[in-house]
Amino acid sequence: MARHPTVTGTAGPLRFARFAYPPNALGYCGPDDPLALLDHADAGVAGPDLAHLARQFAGAWPYLELIAAAAARPDPLDADVVEAYWIGNDLLTRVDGRVFVAHLEARFGARAGAGMADIATLALLGAVPHHNFHVMAVYPWVGLLRAGLAAEEPMRVLDGCRIRWGRVLALGAGLAEVAVRPLVWDGRSLRLGAVRVEVVTYAVAQGSLVPHVRVGDLVALHWDWLCDVLSDRQAWALQGYTDRILRMTNEALARPVAAAVLE
Repeated sequence: MARHPTVTGTAGPLRFARFAYPPNALGYCGPDDPLALLDHADAGVAGPDLAHLARQFAGAWPYLELIAAAAARPDPLDADVVEAYWIGNDLLTRVDGRVFVAHLEARFGARAGAGMADIATLALLGAVPHHNFHVMAVYPWVGLLRAGLAAEEPMRVLDGCRIRWGRVLALGAGLAEVAVRPLVWDGRSLRLGAVRVEVVTYAVAQGSLVPHVRVGDLVALHWDWLCDVLSDRQAWALQGYTDRILRMTNEALARPVAAAVLE
């Protein structure tokens, strides 16, 4: 029987559960019982069963393994590794560009076809294995924008699926009003637009992903959920990596071939 790394501590596994729950609840990825993730996040309890759930995320888990290996961390659910993937930190820069290309080609090359050249170029030029890179470069939505198709659905997915940051303005009845800069498309490039207020969920009858959130907190959002309270350092890291990924994505948009693969 294959042996899996032992999960030490709870910060990494619980952060994974908080960020992975929203797409899992929408049926986009992961195991068949999303409430299991919510239960762990709400109770603040990790353990082998949560690690088992995390390994069922075919999109995220290999990135965690890649980051962990580059940083010589034995556990893909190490707190710093999980933070690197969803939010961003210096562990991302330890992944060699050539190793990143090989990782991406092994996972997506057969389906990406000619679009794999774009993905590989971004990796060699300094892209990192952050969740927002996967959304912008590996998913097909940017390619659909470049092909001139209707932008409404690609933009809905790109903005919802990326990890974004904002400040809580109000809380009530399980909902949070958060000031966020949305992703906008001008027909040629992607950028962050003017601040708007989004209403997202932070608690339901079954529990909450973030047990302690207050008005004024900096927070991270994934799809229509508030997933984490961010420190100033984390917010700056998320913004910095997002800006970097957007800049590289816009450079790719200027080239004639779009990356288009979906996992």
